[in-house]
Amino acid sequence: MPAKHPYSTLTPDVVIEAIEAVGHVPDGRVLALNSYENRVYQVGRDDGPPVVVKFYRPERWSTPAILEEHEFALELERAEIPVVAPEVHGGRTLFELSGFRYAVYRRQGGHWPELGSRDERMWMGRFLARIHAIGRIRPFRHRARLDWRVMGRDTADYLLAEGWIPSHIEAAYSSLADDALALVEQRFAEATPYRTLRLHGDCHPGNVLWTDSGPHFVDLDDCMTGPAVQDLWMLLSGRPEEMSVQLHDLLEGYGEFADFDYHELTLIEPLRTLRIMHYAGWLARRWEDPAFPRAFPWFEEPKFWEQHVLDLREQLAAMEEPPL
Repeated sequence: MPAKHPYSTLTPDVVIEAIEAVGHVPDGRVLALNSYENRVYQVGRDDGPPVVVKFYRPERWSTPAILEEHEFALELERAEIPVVAPEVHGGRTLFELSGFRYAVYRRQGGHWPELGSRDERMWMGRFLARIHAIGRIRPFRHRARLDWRVMGRDTADYLLAEGWIPSHIEAAYSSLADDALALVEQRFAEATPYRTLRLHGDCHPGNVLWTDSGPHFVDLDDCMTGPAVQDLWMLLSGRPEEMSVQLHDLLEGYGEFADFDYHELTLIEPLRTLRIMHYAGWLARRWEDPAFPRAFPWFEEPKFWEQHVLDLREQLAAMEEPPL
């Protein structure tokens, strides 16, 4: 009988064998890390410190797209930018075992950045500018391009078609999604033309590890082509006046190494709207993975969708406000 889910055959023995296949000597300790889209494990070694192995979700990315992610990370590493790049073994970074494609990384210590000081925010801005300077050198050929239609329109259509929206708010969701996406389209049109480049793509605090030597960027799994502001806005939090201060500091540091097109600031709230919508769609599309119902049990409750509608209504108002 075929496996019900792609990861159902990813056993600890497979994880250990994967590490051995690239030449490491595991000590048998396997720790599952907090990852849902892929499966990521820390594996202890007899011949050195632990390593981290990432097993890519089957059928999500093409092999050329994964290799572009790896080459981008290695390109950044060669430029002495603190990005955790995949290990190279025998001239390769991507390996396959038991039907799973995987990569191995050094373990990077650190904690999520608080970015509570001006110095920290400027530090982060400088490193993002250096990432973007490399990102502008050449284009991606196989990675995704940030597209509001895919993140927003396709997501709303999917959720409605698959019956995820509770019946008592379905009409409200449909109407709000239409209104929000019309405004998203308008804001993108107003910002056009804008420059696109290779981006981290998912640069939120959970994908940055902070140490005494500053930020270390991890998980380029969602690297993409898009506007520079995509790598900045997720680092902002709080009230609008607080985010304005944070953004000023980030951009001051950014400006030391790269130019920033301030017309892109009008995209911050549209991008936030798209992320809210896309997140709900991501959970819905992954619901057959047993890890998701266990980790996100509230997703099927009406309260989640009622709050989701409220969030869209708030975003509709936020997109009407002047940009930060």
